[in-house]
Amino acid sequence: MKFRALAVLLVVHALSLNPLGLPAAEQKDTASSAKNVVIFVVDDMGFQAGCYGNKVIKTPNIDRLAAAGTKFTQAYCTTASCSASRSVLMTGLYNHATGHYGHAHGYNHFSTYETVRSLPNLLNEAGYRTCSIGKYHLAPEYVYHFEEYHNEKIQGARNSVQMAKNARAWLKKEDERPFFLYFCTSDPHRGGGPDGFSNFNNKPDYYPGVTPVKYSPEEVIVPDWLPDTPECRQELSEFYQAISRLDQGLGLLLDTLEETGHWDDTLILFLSDNGPPFPGAKTNLYQPGANLPLIVRNPTREATGGTCHARVTWADVVPTVLDYCDIKPGPGSTIRPDSNKGQLATGGKQAPYATHGRSFLEVLGEETPKGWDEIYLSHTFHEITMYYPMRTIISGDYKLTFNIAHDLPYPFASDLFASPTWQSVLKSEKEIYGKRTVYNYLHRPEFELYDLKKDPDELYNLAYDKEHQDVYEELSAKLQKWQKETEDPWELKWRYE
Repeated sequence: MKFRALAVLLVVHALSLNPLGLPAAEQKDTASSAKNVVIFVVDDMGFQAGCYGNKVIKTPNIDRLAAAGTKFTQAYCTTASCSASRSVLMTGLYNHATGHYGHAHGYNHFSTYETVRSLPNLLNEAGYRTCSIGKYHLAPEYVYHFEEYHNEKIQGARNSVQMAKNARAWLKKEDERPFFLYFCTSDPHRGGGPDGFSNFNNKPDYYPGVTPVKYSPEEVIVPDWLPDTPECRQELSEFYQAISRLDQGLGLLLDTLEETGHWDDTLILFLSDNGPPFPGAKTNLYQPGANLPLIVRNPTREATGGTCHARVTWADVVPTVLDYCDIKPGPGSTIRPDSNKGQLATGGKQAPYATHGRSFLEVLGEETPKGWDEIYLSHTFHEITMYYPMRTIISGDYKLTFNIAHDLPYPFASDLFASPTWQSVLKSEKEIYGKRTVYNYLHRPEFELYDLKKDPDELYNLAYDKEHQDVYEELSAKLQKWQKETEDPWELKWRYE
């Protein structure tokens, strides 16, 4: 009997530890507080939604969520590449500090250090049930482990309605624990089918449960950073259709939360991993690639339909979720402060848990909160063949980017290079792409400094302008200091070259 009692105690103790045998996150009566979380991530979408001012595209459910929550106008991914961005989103750490520099899949093989503590594992430890549905694109799995994965019949995560049905079945399971649902569509990412955005020649029955919403090339809105060509308009019409497709899955998921009684106890975040899949946006830290939609509904707030201009990044998502859930992770395994190689802390000491971001929960009710006007961005790879490290600071009206590999021509993601929009530029030998010259897009200076208030299109580089040297020196000093503080291996480029 004594042996059995001891065995039971050992099992209970083991369940309170994470896979590395570290203390579980501290929590405040999580089960009884019923603080649930849904993070809905779309793939390669900018501000193409009704609530963000696009009067052509039909996004009734994105708009519905914005009307019930808070719409951010100055939210940024820190790196404009799918896999790398998701690593930041799930850890709260810049990927230059975790080793997840670019794509995780295939021959790219980037992955996160095994000692990094991710949001799903932190919530697993805190007693949550966790589920991933749709695009994952992270590695290794045990660093980003979810308790369950439900990807049955989701057609490459492009059938968002089926994804929402899978979510409904999971949410309706008898389980008193609070939940975390990570819902990631592959729409509106380019590729994966006979046409550019997997609309499959508009076959109405290809995605069961989804009603195709079609757009003509003539009616779409061509943003300033894209060329107004027939090829671009055709691609935008397909892009819009993919967005309207994912919107339907969001609607069914919101309906499910209401039907199951979780509308009033669930924090919902809707966001994109990086900008639209066109040259000039995705893989760039120019505004179209990094400044993205973010809609947050905090059920504890009575006010709805607000707009917030605070500058936030995807590094802030993890601390915001933990703040909402009243979870304070205990000390545990972490990257050593003197190393970027991911070893366990030595000497028997466990480092306190920390992220590079901060919670924006408290500013959801403020339109222009003080102290939220400076952020940092860090991009290094997309595919492994796309080495072009950029480090950026946005502070006040100014934005400074350090193009570390500025001697190289700017590289292309394979899907962007193959796009009819870019191929039409190459075939016609046009000198202008959007508002930028093709030459300036491909060949960038070491530093780019822009006044975003006067020059939102980032066309007039002030880094070498005598009148702006004080701004340049101030921001470059801040940028280098931030690189040191966040253990960026590329900080040495300030001294080495």
